[in-house]
Amino acid sequence: MKKIGFIGAYDKANFLVYLSKVLTILGHRVLVIDASDVQKIKYIVPAVNPTKSYITTFEDIDFAVGFDSWKNVERYLGLTYDTNDEEDEDENKNKNPYDYILMDIDSGEKLEAFEIQNAEKNYFVTTFDMYSLKKGINIFQNIQEPITLTKILFSYQSSKVEEEYLNFISMPYKINWNEYNLYFKILGEDNKVFEDNQRIEKIRFRRLSPDFKNTLSYVVQDIYKSESMMKIKKAMKD
Repeated sequence: MKKIGFIGAYDKANFLVYLSKVLTILGHRVLVIDASDVQKIKYIVPAVNPTKSYITTFEDIDFAVGFDSWKNVERYLGLTYDTNDEEDEDENKNKNPYDYILMDIDSGEKLEAFEIQNAEKNYFVTTFDMYSLKKGINIFQNIQEPITLTKILFSYQSSKVEEEYLNFISMPYKINWNEYNLYFKILGEDNKVFEDNQRIEKIRFRRLSPDFKNTLSYVVQDIYKSESMMKIKKAMKD
């Protein structure tokens, strides 16, 4: 299982829904963990008899809501074992119900609770309003070891000045930025498509902007490097 962290104060729910759908179409088993304070997934993903914490399946994707730590997710999935029982330990090491686990994190407490430093890859997701920037960066104020992050930047128009400001306010923190960034252009018509699809309880790529789908394909390839761009883009042809 490859754990991928998506960290920041910016709303990441729709982005993760569509990212996980592409990975699923490509044949991967995906779990999305909404560990954010808002728990938006609870409201936009249908669930039967939801409880305080649960995992529900929607369009072949599993969504986890209401869990406060990775250990509790493991316990729910039956992946925990008695450390004194070597047979159980070996059995559980081979139980990998998912290829990718995508985690939505928006607080410093959840960084530790979901063992984000052990993730295969971590992204910092933000737009350039001051709330998203400052609250997002503040998530890292208590980390003890440096963390490597790739920027996923949502913006009306990409600007070197905006990125330089982000680099400036992050200087006091133990963050190592990857050299490349991934840019999503904020477009109102994409939000309208998200809303329409939520009402009909479908994850459809039809009518989403070419800008959104192009950048989403780069994120998928950044996670799943061996996949061809042609195949990734074909997965969004519905």
